[in-house]
Amino acid sequence: MAATNVKMNADFFASGFTHSALKTVETEIQGLQALHSALDTPGFRSALDRAILAMARTKGRVVVSGMGKSGLVGRKIAATLRSTGTQALFLHPGEASHGDLGLVSDDDVVFAITWSGETSELQDIFHYCNRFGVTLIVATAFPQSTAALAADICLPLPLVREACPNDLAPTTSTTLQIVLGDVLAVALIEARGFSPSDFRVFHPGGKLGAQLLTVEQIMGAGDAIPKVGRDATLSLATIEMSRKRYGATAVVDDAGRLVGVFTDGDLRRCIAVHDLQDRIELHMSPNPITVPPGTLCTDALRIMNENAVSVIFVVESEALVGVLHMHDIVRAGIV
Repeated sequence: MAATNVKMNADFFASGFTHSALKTVETEIQGLQALHSALDTPGFRSALDRAILAMARTKGRVVVSGMGKSGLVGRKIAATLRSTGTQALFLHPGEASHGDLGLVSDDDVVFAITWSGETSELQDIFHYCNRFGVTLIVATAFPQSTAALAADICLPLPLVREACPNDLAPTTSTTLQIVLGDVLAVALIEARGFSPSDFRVFHPGGKLGAQLLTVEQIMGAGDAIPKVGRDATLSLATIEMSRKRYGATAVVDDAGRLVGVFTDGDLRRCIAVHDLQDRIELHMSPNPITVPPGTLCTDALRIMNENAVSVIFVVESEALVGVLHMHDIVRAGIV
């Protein structure tokens, strides 16, 4: 492989990399500040409202398209929309012109991203939308461009300086495009009331999926629950606690309602001074901490930490339905 000759800037190396890094971040922050200000103008707010409503009400999908770096941003936006409950796909402009326009239906909304508004590869998509009455939303920094004029809804991004020292390579501009995509995705999450449980449906794997597990999905249930009646002896409660793996036993009344908890710590505190034939209700801790089965495991862990307990019982409609140990949460990969 031939060596690549790169002309090095001696001044850059002399001044170090930190100055360049800070300048890049500052330039992009200024771009985001410009976007923030633009979002607060009546014209942009009106266009954004219309775009969100069009995406929320569509009976089809949000078809995202863009060329070059805008296309890469478009892929990310489509992926974010899909993962948060909005049917979306990315349509490459080149492939669209060679048959993939057939993917677009009358019920879809097309979201095209083009900084200049003059991306020639998008023209066939624009013509198709106009011909078949498909709602076209365009994000561009040039509201008088060809793309903007073709759009049903134009989201006019502020014209900002690129972080590139030549003001050429898409840097600040793509940051604004990504943030605009996040704006749309988050608004659609809120519009649809998309919940953590909905989110888990689309993210069953990895660390994120583990953090969205509910107590019900990993708790011990049925015969796995250590429990005794309130009339049980201290000896029987100790045997039950030893047979199960939780280091505690629930104490329930005749209706199966949780009325107390007895832990191995309670046993150590009372074993030397009390008769093993004592009734367990004399030594249990009343009003134990409980959670409903739909509680996120991350919330259950927080409750355990706040109350300095390693086991928690699960109650639904006053009935004892499960038990959860901190080790269960660790094994599930939540921490």
